Amino acid sequence: MARTTRASRSPDQPDPPRGVTRTTASVDPSSTSPALPPESSPPELIVVGHLDAGLHITPTGATAAPGWELGELATIAADPAFTLEPLFGPSEARVRASAPEAATAAQGVPLGLAMAAFYRVAAPEASFSELQELATRLLTSPAVEAAYVKPSSSAPVILDGAPAVVATTDAPPETPDFTARQGYLDAAPGGIDARWAWTQPGGRGGGVRIIDCEWGWRFTHEDLRVNTGGLVAGTASADTNHGTAVLGEISGDVNAVGITGITPDAVISASSFTSTPSATAIRAAADRLGQGDIILLEIHRSGPGANGSGQDGFIAVEWWPDDYLAIRYAVERGIVVVEAAGNGDRNLDDAIYDRSLGFPAWWRNPFRRRELDSGAVVVGAGAPPSGNQGPDRSRLGFSNHGAVVDAQGWGREVTTTGYGWLQGGTNEDLWYTNDFSGTSSASPIVVGAVAAVQGALRAAGRPPLSPARARELLRATGSAQQDAPGRPATQRIGTRPNLRQLIPAALANAQWTGTQFTGSLGPNATARWFTFGWPAHWHVVWTALPTSPRPGAPQISFRTRVERASDAHATYWIEITNLTNTPVNVEGRFAVLGW
Repeated sequence: MARTTRASRSPDQPDPPRGVTRTTASVDPSSTSPALPPESSPPELIVVGHLDAGLHITPTGATAAPGWELGELATIAADPAFTLEPLFGPSEARVRASAPEAATAAQGVPLGLAMAAFYRVAAPEASFSELQELATRLLTSPAVEAAYVKPSSSAPVILDGAPAVVATTDAPPETPDFTARQGYLDAAPGGIDARWAWTQPGGRGGGVRIIDCEWGWRFTHEDLRVNTGGLVAGTASADTNHGTAVLGEISGDVNAVGITGITPDAVISASSFTSTPSATAIRAAADRLGQGDIILLEIHRSGPGANGSGQDGFIAVEWWPDDYLAIRYAVERGIVVVEAAGNGDRNLDDAIYDRSLGFPAWWRNPFRRRELDSGAVVVGAGAPPSGNQGPDRSRLGFSNHGAVVDAQGWGREVTTTGYGWLQGGTNEDLWYTNDFSGTSSASPIVVGAVAAVQGALRAAGRPPLSPARARELLRATGSAQQDAPGRPATQRIGTRPNLRQLIPAALANAQWTGTQFTGSLGPNATARWFTFGWPAHWHVVWTALPTSPRPGAPQISFRTRVERASDAHATYWIEITNLTNTPVNVEGRFAVLGW
């Protein structure tokens, strides 16, 4: 139940973040930057100014507020071999102004102010080790709070066991119907019951916009020609298989050939990491969407303790402060962000993720969801029901796991567009696969489930799920994770969505009334009560009533004001005035009209 207190002060808050000791190491020494595979981006050097330094950096130099020395920052900013630019916009002032008002990056740190302090250092000719050396130099500047190198990122797809080449036989004159292979569309628990959702108003995702953030896509594919918005930010890669496979799962066209997406009526677009830092691409996607829309993050990178072998130790990107801020920015705008947990076979509850690698003082491990919470829905990879990969819904060995993981999707045997292993030939617009995999294939399934719910809510004239409510419902419904030998369900990847449960839960409506608080007012006095922790998706009406009978004239007046304290919760302020010259007792009553 929501809690109430008299408004003599703000509600108790957690202790503000404590400072962290600056380290000279800008990255984990065990992190490496191997030769880049397809669908990947090179390392990124990020520098963060002190919040009070008033930095202004242009392509030709840097300035700071009086009293702040620039040191090596000025030298590097003026060096034509490097380019320093604000990470989140054309200028620091515009970044500060663009963030939702009152949104915070961390306790007490405004989101816009934090974002404006982040810069990307572009050094096209620099190696990974040279970027580390640059970060160390930048950390000597008094105006620099943090500098770190993000290892190269890639798409979280598993290609072991896949054919080495595409099918060489040309496609037939008409592509067969592959929808029978799309078991993830089937009834729960094997699938998410998308076929049932299609029978519900809005259940195909009508009115919902989705942006997939990764590298390349083939929007000319024969099964991706309806409800696709194309590339909206960045420059697409020529390697299009991965993005094409993702689009097919979510938005494959309704026709007699190939596959059908989970939500074919949703409009899906793309924002590319190919020429743009990951945080910039995420923010660009958020600027093109609105409340209830969805961003998908098809990316992971090597975290602390990664051994440099394949994708071992790769983790969800929200762990890096700039990506965290970009996700937070989207969530504060009411956009549901779905993020791959990564294929690193790591326990994201591990204390190794608590340590800062040259990050700003406000940073805390967002996998804990205590002092920092990105607000994203994090997705793990589960086994499909075939039994070929272990028990249905059990954690696949490569999938990261932990308390932060909210839901799972199929991490193997996904039939969709692209790759050419199921149907190949010389024309890539006709390619299909029957083994898309990884948290790459799992995350689009969760996106499709959320889009189906948002479409159903829009069709019913209801507000869309907020990011927090989407996460809550995904955790409260669905088909439970199962044990596998050596991979017990305690290694959490969450439940597989079940739309036959999820849509009714989102549409459920309950009503009730109650008395939240009582008090007393002196003659002609005014007092204010606040009550906090109310779920923001509830529809609540407040009334104040005198309980001291005195007929003949009005005794009190009242007004209600509302604070959206977070994405998940609202605070109500009820101000009551005694209109008489004698004391009066009052009570505050609420009516929940729907939730």
